[in-house]
Order: sequence, then structure tokens, then C-alpha cells
Amino acid sequence: MQKQKAKIEETLQPIETVLSHVLYLEDSISILNEEEGEIFFEEIKKEADELKKSLEVIELKLLLSGDVDKNSAIVTIHPGAGGIESQDWAQMLMRMYLRWTENKGYKTAIVDMQMGEEGGIKGATFTVEGPYAYGYLKAEAGIHRLVRISPFDANKRRHTSFSAVLVYPEIEDNIKIDIRDEDLKMDTFRASGAGGQHVNKVSSAVRLTHIPTGIIVACQSERSQHRNREVAMRLLKSRLYDLSLKAREQKLEDIIGDKKEISWGNQIRSYVLQPYRLVKDHRTNIEVGNVDAVLNGDIDVFIHGYLKTLKQENK
Repeated sequence: MQKQKAKIEETLQPIETVLSHVLYLEDSISILNEEEGEIFFEEIKKEADELKKSLEVIELKLLLSGDVDKNSAIVTIHPGAGGIESQDWAQMLMRMYLRWTENKGYKTAIVDMQMGEEGGIKGATFTVEGPYAYGYLKAEAGIHRLVRISPFDANKRRHTSFSAVLVYPEIEDNIKIDIRDEDLKMDTFRASGAGGQHVNKVSSAVRLTHIPTGIIVACQSERSQHRNREVAMRLLKSRLYDLSLKAREQKLEDIIGDKKEISWGNQIRSYVLQPYRLVKDHRTNIEVGNVDAVLNGDIDVFIHGYLKTLKQENK
């Protein structure tokens, strides 16, 4: 009951704040004469702009009405074929999302990451903790395409790279997911990241395989095997819950990475650095010319556009 009350208050509070600002602006405008209006015009305009931003935030929250939209998120990035090119692109995407989460005030933790031999990453999984993290980041699930002059090509030729982004909701403890011991296979290995001398001496990292579904999760961020297994189980439960949701909706074909090849024709967004500079979302046709800002985490325009489109499709 207390939790429901807190959710209602969380929903109503921004609306009440906006209403109070509207009343304040109405009162301010009504008592101004023509001369004063000229003096305070910029201040009133600034207040109106802030009000508009607040309304946009409320509108966006209303779009996030799914059962798990308010939950934290788990993000996994896989490079496509192409060796160091795609691996470098996967690392660029991870940096983009970590910058976005930092700007939003979310807490992140990298739970698994495999570095490429020559550069980039072979794969990574990180958690994003905070309200509506999944609701926002689900807009990023899909294939991302990069076109650029390769920094790894001595002949300076243009290359196209692909990486897949998968996003799952982190499920809460009150959601029951049954995982039988006989359906689990656990492997241990030595962690490859930073973490002290124990990294190279103890097989503390854990990889879990759910045999019935073939889902594999891993964690190497914690110092003990026990803690790594706990985190890996949390990841597995989230993956299984996401799978069950899609099964109920009969949309298993939408599970990015399991059914779609990480290649041309499947991308949700293209990031072109050469011969021109443009980022285009192919689901909404939203285009942004400031590629550097996007790669530094300025992706709200794409997220908001996708959520609005999704809402219209579900009407």
C-alpha cells in the first residue's frame, strides 16, 4: 500500500508543480501594464520555456506506462562481423550510453566485458540503476550502423560497421521467476578486468547457461565467486522475464540478436561520419547533424521520438 501511495505521489507531484507555475505566470501577466510587460518580457518568456520543458517531461513519463518501464535496465552490446572495426564501434556505443546515463544521474556498473585483442570490445554488459532507465533505454534496442573512414585502415578507406544493443528490464524481487538447478550450467573463469592481484590467480568470474533457452550470462565485476554468481542470476532472471513477456505477446521475432543478423538492412539507426556527417533513426526518420554530440550521449531526441511513435502504434 505504501509503495502504491509513493508511486501515485511521484506521478502527481510534477503535475502539481506545473499547475502552480501556470497560475504564477497567469497572475504575473495579469497585473502587468504595457510598460512593465516590455521590461519583464524576457523573464516571462524564460518561465514559459521552462514550463514547456516540464510539460514535455510529464508527457514522456505518460508514454512510459508499461509494467516494467519504471525499472532499472540491463544493457548488452555485441559487435557484428568485421573484427576490430565492429569491436571499436561497440566500445564507442558503450561510451555513448555511459555518457547518457551520467548526464541523467543514473548509477551504472559494468558486470561483464571482453576486450578485443587489438582494440575495442568483443562484448559488454552493464546495469543502469534508476527510475525509468528501462523505459528510456528500450528505445535503443536494435542494430546500430556506423560509416566512417577507418582509423585502422592504412589506405584510409570508408568502412561500415554494425553492433547490436540489447536492453532488458531489471526485475524486482517481488516478481517470481523459477529457475531449476538442473536447468543451470555454471562455469568459472579468471576475470580479465581490473580488480587487484586476485584477478590472475582465482577463477572468481562466473558464466551461467540456462539450458532450456540457451541464454548465457556472465559476471566478473565482483571480487568473489559468490557475489558474481548472485549478479549473474539477477541478469538471468531479467533475461527470462523479458523472454516470457515477448512470448505472451507472440513477438519472439523481435528479440534483437536472437532472430536478426547484425548486418545491413536490420539497423534501427545509422551514424554517418563520411562522406557527410549525420545520425538518422530509421524508425522515426529523425535526423541530427551534430554527430559528436550524439556520440557524447546526447540521444534524448531519438529516445523521445521513438517512444512517441510507439505510443501511436499501440493506439
